[in-house]
Amino acid sequence: MHSVSLLIKWGYGLIVRNSLISQANFRSSIKFNFFKMAPEPLVSIGFVAKRTGNAVSLIRYYANESLIPSVRTSGGNRMFPRSVIRRVSFILIAQKLGYALEDIRQLLNTLPDKRTPNKEDWAKLSEIFNAHIARRISELTALQSSLEGCIGCGCLSLDKCNLYNKNDNIAENGAGARFLLGDSPK
Repeated sequence: MHSVSLLIKWGYGLIVRNSLISQANFRSSIKFNFFKMAPEPLVSIGFVAKRTGNAVSLIRYYANESLIPSVRTSGGNRMFPRSVIRRVSFILIAQKLGYALEDIRQLLNTLPDKRTPNKEDWAKLSEIFNAHIARRISELTALQSSLEGCIGCGCLSLDKCNLYNKNDNIAENGAGARFLLGDSPK
């Protein structure tokens, strides 16, 4: 009997497991592991945190939320495929663009085999990001125009404010930002 480390493909990454195998099966398992699969190196949670400039708790949170793949060693430590570093970077960029984690999960789930984005994937996702940014710029420009209209308008009351009570539709419900207070438009 020989003791070897077998690499088993699982979901996003690899599980490392020590197994005892007979000499007859030894050669076939080595051939399977090293010629059919290109194992990706596994790294610790601390390594991922250091390389991405984030806290270990954030990396753990992403793993718990299934945004990044992780496996556990026999000692219970989390190990990650090295490509997780790029995946975490993608998540951080998407968050800076204003995406919620659920939206990021959906974007990542569009990738084949839930892999880390490669160059072609980045190009496709960049188109989505650019459309989102253009839409957001349009919304912010409209808001800026509305705010500029408020400067010096003299309303001094949220119940008459064009931003919060457009066309004074719900003035009968009372003063203040009625829509923000929970009243629904009629």
